[in-house]
Amino acid sequence: MRTIAIDAMGGENAPDAIVKAVLQAKTGMPETKFLLFGDKEALRKLIPEDQINDQLGVVPTTEVIADEDEPVKAIRKKKDSSMVVAANFVKEGKADALLSLGNTGALLACGIFIIGRIKGIVRPGLMPTLPVQNSDDGFNMVDVGANAKSKPEYLLQWAEMASYYAEKIRGIKNPRVMLLNNGAESDKGDDVHQKAYELLKESNLNFLGNIEGNELLLGKADVVVTDGFTGNAVLKNIEGTSSVLLHLLKDSLLNGGVMMTKLGALMVKGSLSSLKSKFDTAKYGGAVLLGVNAPVVKTHGRSNERPIYFTLKQVDKMVKEKLVADFRDEFAEK
Repeated sequence: MRTIAIDAMGGENAPDAIVKAVLQAKTGMPETKFLLFGDKEALRKLIPEDQINDQLGVVPTTEVIADEDEPVKAIRKKKDSSMVVAANFVKEGKADALLSLGNTGALLACGIFIIGRIKGIVRPGLMPTLPVQNSDDGFNMVDVGANAKSKPEYLLQWAEMASYYAEKIRGIKNPRVMLLNNGAESDKGDDVHQKAYELLKESNLNFLGNIEGNELLLGKADVVVTDGFTGNAVLKNIEGTSSVLLHLLKDSLLNGGVMMTKLGALMVKGSLSSLKSKFDTAKYGGAVLLGVNAPVVKTHGRSNERPIYFTLKQVDKMVKEKLVADFRDEFAEK
């Protein structure tokens, strides 16, 4: 039986939304065990008595890592926090994967310092799946913040892992890989990006060259590789812009005082629903920390049960497909 360790106390809607998602997920995943780490009393109040069984368990912890905590210091001092205890279960082989909605920096630290890097991986990278306009497949972008500074060889390894993930977990054959840069020409960018371009070009990846920021959502690539600083800034920009535009559009159409505006809103309701569905990131699951010894996945801290449910399915598939074991074999040979 596959086992997922879940930090049940992380995120704005914890533990309620997490428990609801787990109860929904366990019905369709009979071969998966869910271990919830957190306040025993709070969790047992939310879980029906008949649901505590071989497939669902609670591991009591007494501390929580807050969003404002300094990541490395927090995982060292809060040894009995839900996140740290869950990470140690994975390290000790008592669980196969770690999921959290909590402090991103602390989760990265747990992945790197507790669970540990795969031998041969220089720096793990954080990778979400993001939407595109012409497909429901989306694209993977890595790194989006695990590393403030990057070297060309980091970007190559991230691209290799992300490409394999796109093929094995998302079912995309021969994924198209592109490098985020400030121009399409091969000589664009600083020394890091120029060298990364050459390494990617010489690799066995399906590398198509550079991609600029204004093309990311057009569906030209299945994997976009970038340095962690740029990736984090771009990710926040995409999230913020999407949220603002959807709210502005909704307000303009539904909150106007003119009858024609409201009639127009009814006429385009179907199109708006289609647009919302296209840019629904919940269905893609969470951001994966590539390069550590077990699946470590971060879901947005504001998530309700729906994105958590999809993330549980994502994590379960990663374990089932033995993604990390394949990474170990691949990079041990290099």
